[in-house]
Amino acid sequence: MAAEMRWFVDIEATPQRVWQVLTDVSAYPQWNPFITSTEGTSGTGGRVSVSLPPLNALVRPTLRPTVLEVVPPRRLRFRLRLARLGLPGLLDTEHMLTIAPNDDGGVRLWHQVRFRGILVPLMTRSLNRQNGPSFEAMNAALKARIEGMAPIRPE
Repeated sequence: MAAEMRWFVDIEATPQRVWQVLTDVSAYPQWNPFITSTEGTSGTGGRVSVSLPPLNALVRPTLRPTVLEVVPPRRLRFRLRLARLGLPGLLDTEHMLTIAPNDDGGVRLWHQVRFRGILVPLMTRSLNRQNGPSFEAMNAALKARIEGMAPIRPE
């Protein structure tokens, strides 16, 4: 059982600049509205620990995605198991961030999420309602971060 969602944002920057920000995991809390802290690296096979704002006094979510693919400055792909409860395959996600150059010198960043698992049919409406605005807000924050930065100096 699977579902898929896609979003994009046009960014006035080079693919290298977008890549630089996407792979700087430690800086995510500075611009991403949904992340309060991070640890780890964005290398293939790496694990990242991502803390989200507390849902209440008792629940402080921490996600631990695994990096599956790194193709600089083109694609970053990672997997996240959202519902473990001792059983793999309840609700897993695979995220793919793809940087595609535009004719105007900027890029279009595609964010694709594939949901898999036996809980997907029960959660599709909720996933659509909650994830759409969240990922659009994250893309807007990413765009603002990148477009507000100083240009990369040639090496």
